[in-house]
Amino acid sequence: MTQRAQSQSWILDIALSLGGFDALHPEGKATLEELGHNHRDFDKVFELVKSGVMLPKAWSTIASQAEERAEHYENEGFPATAKDLYQRAAVMWGRAQYSFFNDDPRKTLFRQRCNDCVATISRLSNQTIQRVELDFEGEKIFGILYLPEGNVSNAPAVILGPGMDMIKEDYIQIAQRYYTSCGMVALSIEGPGQGETVSNGLKVTLTNYQRAISRYIDFLEELPQVDKNRIGLFGVSMGAYWGLRGAAHDKRLQALATFMTGPGDLKKSFSKAQPSFKTNFMYMTGYTDEEKFDKEIAAQYSIWDLISKVTCPVLIGNGEFDELIPVEDVLALYELIEAPKEIRIYENEFHPLGGVAAEIFRYGAEWTERALNGGFTANTDNRYYVHTDGGVTEGSALPAWWRGAEPPEISSRKQSVGV
Repeated sequence: MTQRAQSQSWILDIALSLGGFDALHPEGKATLEELGHNHRDFDKVFELVKSGVMLPKAWSTIASQAEERAEHYENEGFPATAKDLYQRAAVMWGRAQYSFFNDDPRKTLFRQRCNDCVATISRLSNQTIQRVELDFEGEKIFGILYLPEGNVSNAPAVILGPGMDMIKEDYIQIAQRYYTSCGMVALSIEGPGQGETVSNGLKVTLTNYQRAISRYIDFLEELPQVDKNRIGLFGVSMGAYWGLRGAAHDKRLQALATFMTGPGDLKKSFSKAQPSFKTNFMYMTGYTDEEKFDKEIAAQYSIWDLISKVTCPVLIGNGEFDELIPVEDVLALYELIEAPKEIRIYENEFHPLGGVAAEIFRYGAEWTERALNGGFTANTDNRYYVHTDGGVTEGSALPAWWRGAEPPEISSRKQSVGV
C-alpha cells in the first residue's frame, strides 16, 4: 500500500458513508449500468457500505443473491432470464475481487465465481460467448470472444480494452448490445496487470501491454469470422491509453475509439486520484517499493513521444472536468495526432462520463464501424464541444467558457507540429 493510501483511507470512508459511490465518481452509476450492473443491485451494495473495507463483502453478498436467483430460473427452464442474472452476478463478482490489491485467496475465490458465471453464460448463449486463453511471452493472457449469431464470415472485429480497474467481463453487455447485434465480432481483453491475467502472475511493464494487443490481433486474424483488414479497438481510461500505444506499435489496427484517455502522465493522475488508484497500479506492476515505482514506472509512462506514430483513424472523447486527466493535456495530445482524427469534449463531465455513458458507448461502436469501413479521409479533423443542454459546437473542442483562449499547453503543442 502507498503512503498516501495509508494516510488518507479515512477520507474514502467518509465519502462512502456520506455520499456513497456518487461522492467518489459523480454520475458513475450510469456508466456501470452500461457495463451490465442493475441499478437496484448497485443500490443494495452501497446500502451495505459505510467504509472502504466493506466493499468486497457487499459486492460478494449481492452477487451471491443474483447467482442464486439465476440458478433457480435455469433449473425452471428459463435460460434467457437466467443468463441475464448470471451476467449481473459476473460483474459484481468482478467488483468484489477488485478490492484486493494483492494475491489474496479471497480474490482468487471471487475471480473463480466470476469465471463460473461466464461459463454458464457461454453455455446458455450457444457458445456465441467464449472464454479465450492465449500464450503470451511464456505466460497467459485472457479474453472473452463474442460472435454474432448465424454463419458469419469476413466481419469487422473490435478489441474492447478495459480501464485499469476493469476486467474483461465488464464488456459482456456492451459487446452484445453494440457489436454482435450489428454483425461485428468483439473480443474483450485483459492485458498484463489486469483481472485474471494478473491473478495468474503476469504483471504490466512499460511496453508489454502493447505487445499483448498484438497477440490478441493474431488471434482474431486466425478466426474465419473475421476480416483481418478490419480490426479496431475501443478503449476507456487506461484501456484507451494502452490502445494508443497499441496503435503506435501495430499498424494492423485500423481504427481506434478512445474515451477518458490522456498522455499517460501518471504522476499527475496519482497526485489527484483516490489513493487506491496508485495502490492498484503498483500491484499491477508488481512493485512494492513506492520510490522505485515512481522513478521506473510513473515517471516513464507518457505517450507524448509515441502519439505521432499512430496512423489509423482516432476518436478521443473526454470530460471537461475529468479529475484524472486535465482537459488541457487531452487537447494538447490531440494536436500531435497526424492520422485522421476526431475529438469530443463533454461539458461538465468527470472521469466516468456517467452523464453521457449510453451515448459514448453506442457512438464509439458506430464510429469504429464507420472507420473500419473506410469512412474517414486522410485529412479528417473533426472537433466538437458537446454541451449539457443538447447543443454541439462544431469546429472546436475548446470549452465554450474559454471564449477561444488557448492555454499555453495547447499552444506549445501546436507549435511543435507546425500548426
